[in-house]
Amino acid sequence: QVQLVESGGGSVQAGESLRLSCVASGFTSSSVYMAWFRQAPGKEREGVAAIATIGRTYYADSVQGRFTASRDNAQNTVYLQMNSLKPDDTAVYSCARVRGVVAVGFVDYWGPGTQVTVS
Repeated sequence: QVQLVESGGGSVQAGESLRLSCVASGFTSSSVYMAWFRQAPGKEREGVAAIATIGRTYYADSVQGRFTASRDNAQNTVYLQMNSLKPDDTAVYSCARVRGVVAVGFVDYWGPGTQVTVS
């Protein structure tokens, strides 16, 4: 059974950092494209970061230079390090297994999400 579980969200002040974790089970995360999405109140869900099987990463313009995606294959876990957080980063963050494209229509599995609030 495939499962994704995020953790690490919370409430921080602008300029602070958080690291989100996503533990995968039921498949080997290192062999697939993993992505992070976020959804703010009243807005559509957007892809913000992703990491490919060979370690190549993708970032949305809005987080480029501030967020870093990484993975620990031994732990079957992917991470999202978020630095210099802004109030506009406030959202529910979800990890997802995607089919090569960081878009909602290409998601195979979603995690339940973790709330990030920046004030």
